[in-house]
Amino acid sequence: MIGISDLSVAFGPFAPPVVRGVSFEVARSEAFGLVGESGCGKTTVLRAYSGLVRHYSGGLSLDGKQVGRDRPKDFYRRVQMVFQDPYGSLHPRKTIRSQLLEPLRNQGMERSTSKIDEALVAVGLDPSFSYRFPHQLSGGQRQRVAIARALILEPEVLLLDEPTSALDVSVQAEILNLLTTLRQERQLTYLLVSHDLAVIAHMCSEVAIMQAGEIVEQVPVERLRSGQLDHPYSQRLLAASQTYGKVRAEKLEA
Repeated sequence: MIGISDLSVAFGPFAPPVVRGVSFEVARSEAFGLVGESGCGKTTVLRAYSGLVRHYSGGLSLDGKQVGRDRPKDFYRRVQMVFQDPYGSLHPRKTIRSQLLEPLRNQGMERSTSKIDEALVAVGLDPSFSYRFPHQLSGGQRQRVAIARALILEPEVLLLDEPTSALDVSVQAEILNLLTTLRQERQLTYLLVSHDLAVIAHMCSEVAIMQAGEIVEQVPVERLRSGQLDHPYSQRLLAASQTYGKVRAEKLEA
């Protein structure tokens, strides 16, 4: 469903590339994870595929068909992105209702109250939330609205840019479980970016580990869970994640 071949991105004609030679495929209805430390190029891959970054080299495809820098309107209906900051991705002076109507208007689709209500119910929110403003919602509720805004176009692919990193731990679990349920019910394809190995292990069936703009290892998630990683960077990343979790648990006990 998603094809990325030899993708390279540089922000300027003389700037060094921030993404180099990235290639992978994601099967229909599967969830694929990109993991690595901050600044390794994970989000840039997402932004290039979504069309937000136009200056790149390499091949991008959707459902087996190549997509260029000038994307047709239908591409943006089929591919939607959920951003890291749920407050920053919503207009502060527009109601939730108007922000859910906007993508329908842009795509020339039917705009109805029932469609808005269905989108909110699908993410676990009461339809009355459509008359609120973003500042009247909690962080978890705002992220649910962002997911509803993506789903209202009935896409086939969701690009998820660390969708829970700005949320409390308990709320993170709720959003991750919601995303898992939605993927199963709607047969969605996910490309999920995160620096949290636990999130990737929970959500994805395949994972690619990035370092300094390159994929250093790609493995099934079972190998990540069992610690069977070959590349030295992958092993260090896993060890750091496990150590951090252990230290955090010890502090909570204390």
